[in-house]
Amino acid sequence: MARRKKLLDQTPARVQNLVALDAALIMRRLEARRDEMFTLFSRLRSREPMLSTISTRFTSATFHDLAHLPEKDQAVVHAFYERLDEMRWYFTYTEDMPSTVQQTFIALYRRLEDAYRLLLVALGPPVTPDAAVVVEVEPVRSPPPSSEVALARPSRRRSSPRPAP
Repeated sequence: MARRKKLLDQTPARVQNLVALDAALIMRRLEARRDEMFTLFSRLRSREPMLSTISTRFTSATFHDLAHLPEKDQAVVHAFYERLDEMRWYFTYTEDMPSTVQQTFIALYRRLEDAYRLLLVALGPPVTPDAAVVVEVEPVRSPPPSSEVALARPSRRRSSPRPAP
C-alpha cells in the first residue's frame, strides 16, 4: 500500500520528466539535422527526413497520463506540441520549393523554440540517466591538499621535438 502511494506521489514528476526528455530530444534533433534535412528534401523530394526529425518518442501518452500534471503545466505542454504539430502539418502537406520550405521552417522553428523555453521554465530541464540535472555552471578549480600532491602521479607530457642546431 505504501509503495503504491509513493508511486502515485512521483507520477507528476515522472510525467514532467518524460515530456521534458521528449521535447529536448526533438529540439536537439532539429538543431543537428537542420541543414541536412533540407538538402535531402531538395535532392530526393522526400519529406521523410523532415518528418522523422520532428517525430515524438512518446506517442503512447494519453490524457490520463497528462492529467497528472498541474493545469499550468498542461497548458505549456499543449502549447509546445501545438507548435510542433504546426511544423509537422506544414512538412507533410507543403507544395513549396525547398528554399521556401527552409524559410518557413525558420519562422516555425522560432515559435517552437519560444514554446520550448516556456516548457523548460514550467517543467524544468530533464533529468539525465545518472539523476543529475544539468544547469548552467562555471568550473571552479581548487588546489588539491598538499598530501595528495606528493602522492599524485607525475603527468606524462610529451615535449615537442626541439629543432636541431
